[in-house]
Amino acid sequence: MTTLIKVLLVDDHALLRQSLSMVLSQNPAIHVVAEAVDGDQAIDLAIRHKPHVVVMDVDMPGVAAFDAATTIQARVPGAKIVFLSAFTHDRYIQSALRCGAMAYLTKNEPPEAVAAAIRAVAVGQTYFSASVQARLVIDSDGVRLSEAAVHSRLAQLSPREIEALTYVAKGLSKKEIAALMHLSVKTVENHASSMMAKLEMHDRVELTRFAIREGLVEP
Repeated sequence: MTTLIKVLLVDDHALLRQSLSMVLSQNPAIHVVAEAVDGDQAIDLAIRHKPHVVVMDVDMPGVAAFDAATTIQARVPGAKIVFLSAFTHDRYIQSALRCGAMAYLTKNEPPEAVAAAIRAVAVGQTYFSASVQARLVIDSDGVRLSEAAVHSRLAQLSPREIEALTYVAKGLSKKEIAALMHLSVKTVENHASSMMAKLEMHDRVELTRFAIREGLVEP
């Protein structure tokens, strides 16, 4: 007889949480034992229900998701963590790995992927969305961010270049950036050229994508 995988769902968005619960309830191997709206409630419910897997949103009110995950694993030995997030910033992924998460999925994944992640981590395997896994190294030593991700290219930029990059990513024109930074348009152009050379990028679109991934601006 197959053992049911007890799951705790944690997300402050009721519609998403309840929809996911309905989908997962159709899987005969998965049993959603409780739903929490934030990290504090997640800790209480995890201690009470002792789930095998906790599926948790990264961005919630109350105690930080990563702190909640650490506490849950300390209080409920063997509990596995699956993080769901709209964001794939390296700093989020790094925090997830540090607190022992075995899966990190983006919220544009279908519900079937969440079910697959739950089944995987329940038997000690990892599961990552493709955009996350592309920045990871998985070997006999475990799972970690690649050296390229750990030593972010952002560190190559000067503080003024990072400031300019933030404005570029927000869609401001060179004139607008120059006014905000009290620089000439030519200097802003020089900053842009320098950033593209250092980051090996070719246009504002690539710079914007990079800024979003590094968490300088939200998408």
